[in-house]
Amino acid sequence: MSIDRMVMAFAGAMVGLSLVLYLVHSPYWLILTAFVGVNLFQAAFTGFCPLAIVLKKAGFKPGMAFK
Repeated sequence: MSIDRMVMAFAGAMVGLSLVLYLVHSPYWLILTAFVGVNLFQAAFTGFCPLAIVLKKAGFKPGMAFK
């Protein structure tokens, strides 16, 4: 699996988790959803993604977006 797909999968998991925690625990968990969304948006334009950097250093193969 490429870094690009791993980043998208992780972002989707974080959004899903934050929505469940919002329903079960507190509406403040929507802040995590907003953070993930803003990070994905800025990564689309800048190419900077902290998770992609960590995954690259861990030895995962890069995709088309994060090289």
